[in-house]
Amino acid sequence: MQKHAVWIITFCASLCQSMAVWAADRAGDFDYYVLALSWQPNWCLREGDARDADTCKDGAQAGWTLHGLWPQNEQGWPQYCTTTRRDPSRRQTGEMADIMGSSGLAWHQWKKHGRCSGLSADRYFEASRAAYGAVKRPEVLRRLDRAVTLPAEVIEEAFLEENPLLSADGITVTCQNKQIAEIRICLDKSLEPRRCGRDVRQDCTLDNAYFAPLR
Repeated sequence: MQKHAVWIITFCASLCQSMAVWAADRAGDFDYYVLALSWQPNWCLREGDARDADTCKDGAQAGWTLHGLWPQNEQGWPQYCTTTRRDPSRRQTGEMADIMGSSGLAWHQWKKHGRCSGLSADRYFEASRAAYGAVKRPEVLRRLDRAVTLPAEVIEEAFLEENPLLSADGITVTCQNKQIAEIRICLDKSLEPRRCGRDVRQDCTLDNAYFAPLR
């Protein structure tokens, strides 16, 4: 009898946990967006060169590319949501390659994040393009003719200077392998700048972060 009781309790706990995960990952149920921009020359050093990525070839001139537009909660985030929306066609993902680097990344971002937006694929990609286009990328960073090391906060300051509507608590810079990796900007559901949640506001604090020039 005691074994049955333990089994029932364990089963109920597992079921409740599964239901909680399902409830947290419903399409359209989120608080705001995070716009993630990746500095391609550094990504190429970490991963892209090994993949022979087009954005890593000489003359590609790929700078800040769109990594994704991610639905976010005040704490945590949904991913791989179930949705009744139709998945994008190859044409739709291919049309995002100019700002994302590849149709494969566009497809992955839709699967992991786009489905959670509650939008159709067309509207999600339109929102992603609009958010990306609204951010002015510092031109001075594209003029570097050699690799430099610098405080990560310098990159954030450059974006704040070029985008007066952004505030320091609405943007963060991330590092990976001691390199500048991404700029992440928090936006409300209307794609207007807003304060980031605590788990997003984790700035890279390196004083000598590596920053590679355009190829």
